[in-house]
Amino acid sequence: MLNPRITAIIRELLKADTPLTSEYLARVLAVTSRTVRNDMKELEAIVEDFGASIKSIRGTGYQLLIHEDLTFRQFLLEIVEQENEKYDEIPTLPEDRIRYIIKRLILADEYCKLDDIADELYISRSTLQNDLKNVKHIFQRYGITLEKRPNFGLKVIGDEFKVRLCIYSYIFQKNENVLDLVNTDWLIYTKKDYAYIRKVIIDRINTHNISLSDISLNNLIVHIAIAFHRIRKEKYVSLFHSDLLELKREKQYQVAKEIVKELEKGLTVRFPESEIAFITIHLLGTKMVTELHLDESTIHEMIDNQIGSVVNKILESIDYELNLGIKDDKELYVAMCLHLKPAIHRYHYEINLPNPLLDEIKSNYPAAFQAAVIASLVLKHELEIDINENEIGYLAIHLGAAIENTKIGKKLKRCLIVCATGVGSARLLASKIHSKFTDKVEIVGTTDYYKLNKISLLNIDFIISTIPILTELSIPVIHVNTILGGGDFEKIETVLAGRSTQNLPYVKKELVFLQKEFETRDKVLNYLCRQLQSLGLVSEDFLESVFAREQLSPTSYGNFVAIPHPITPQTDSTFWTICTLKKPVDWGEKRVQFICLLSVEKNSTNDLQNMYDYLVDLIDDQQIVQRLLKCKTYPEFETVLSIKNKH
Repeated sequence: MLNPRITAIIRELLKADTPLTSEYLARVLAVTSRTVRNDMKELEAIVEDFGASIKSIRGTGYQLLIHEDLTFRQFLLEIVEQENEKYDEIPTLPEDRIRYIIKRLILADEYCKLDDIADELYISRSTLQNDLKNVKHIFQRYGITLEKRPNFGLKVIGDEFKVRLCIYSYIFQKNENVLDLVNTDWLIYTKKDYAYIRKVIIDRINTHNISLSDISLNNLIVHIAIAFHRIRKEKYVSLFHSDLLELKREKQYQVAKEIVKELEKGLTVRFPESEIAFITIHLLGTKMVTELHLDESTIHEMIDNQIGSVVNKILESIDYELNLGIKDDKELYVAMCLHLKPAIHRYHYEINLPNPLLDEIKSNYPAAFQAAVIASLVLKHELEIDINENEIGYLAIHLGAAIENTKIGKKLKRCLIVCATGVGSARLLASKIHSKFTDKVEIVGTTDYYKLNKISLLNIDFIISTIPILTELSIPVIHVNTILGGGDFEKIETVLAGRSTQNLPYVKKELVFLQKEFETRDKVLNYLCRQLQSLGLVSEDFLESVFAREQLSPTSYGNFVAIPHPITPQTDSTFWTICTLKKPVDWGEKRVQFICLLSVEKNSTNDLQNMYDYLVDLIDDQQIVQRLLKCKTYPEFETVLSIKNKH
């Protein structure tokens, strides 16, 4: 039976196009380089029997060489079967270990010994102690503490309602299939229980013409299943009498009462009145809108005036800060209004609705997520509501759809031509561009170079020039031949596709800091913001705004990368400040070694989505990030980034 850490190393070697160092593997697995080297010796002996070998190149790293493809494939199949049988729940990455420990502690009926947990995870007691620091920090968010008893271990202590919310968030949030939890040691309910609860809920919501999305329905089933699991252990939620009376007045209370009546028949368990109120709370946190045959006027009647006003302010703020062109999107307005009402109920009752798409939204739609962050600031100002990152992610889904819709009907890119060889040549150049890019480019005019400084570039997307323009401008400049050739067309296509013609877009030598020795996220951010302030690029408020953004949702994205930025745009131009670290630091619930502090131009008229796309493409490339982390000088860094740009 293979150590799960060794199977993780095999996965990393299979994914890699280049050799992997022990330092890199140690970072991924959150162990020491020495542990990795010992594992590699064991792995070398294992793979030799299955048609492969490990090539160790001094100063470069380890590489997996496969000599007998069929034999090695059989070996991989055996590993997969082994994992399915026993190691489904044994994680190797630190963030997965933390989730495992939370699960282990919160579902335990009695005290848990640390040595037992360390043995289950194949880690040392000191590694477990480090992981426990993060676990305690997460528990604090729910008002949960760990009671320690000598010779017995640790036990979870906390309010039952908060404990259930924690179970919901940290056991089910990452599970794509909730039925995974009915076949493991973490048994919460059986498949039969799950199916029965689902049937009862669907029957009731159909009776009352309640429309729920699949995610909302699944969340409600899970909440009730958790309640069932806890009631069987005689763990009950408690509510203040005033809260109970208030909930009884809601129409959702009647639906909850009917659901409970049916559940008690099939599950042979009694739900006290407080549990009916608990289910009511979760019904209030779902979109209780009947979508059958509703016309536009009826939908608008359902929208609360206060919420409608707040959504208008949200869209105006996003338009002012990011210029995304979605302010007048009527469909977005309605979607945001209908989404916010249950979201406000969730906030009021502290329901942290898991968002299974959160990581993908943050990574792939950063512009939409930043727009949602701005929306959260408006909610805080107008309604004194602090929504969490899961809710921000749900808002980002609506905003991202609107942003994508603007791309479908995207207006033509506006282009100015600078030509030094006379009007005839300029007109010929314009005609050639127009015939080649009819549906993509609008030529707004031509000018001589010496007149360029008198022309406003506010509504122009890029310049095509037959002579080099040495002055730094706010928009891209494409240098072409007077008689356009094939290479010139490629340059224009590059700009139209949103890619930069420069080797290192948004990167300046004086803003790249390599191989730094910082031990915490805060020290990294303090250092970078001081550097920017000393160069006169940011104000004194910049650092405070960056920390405010981190408070809402950590900007760590996996692959050892974080992209911190101010909560709203602060600077007069868009640029990146890069920092690499000798050792990873904890950043949210992830570990980070490559930091790109992003500064976006205030009230920008440029299409920032292209910049975000470029950045996401860069940080998603595991091999490039690994190579950038090794760079010790700017020329090395420039070379690696240039290689990435060519691809």
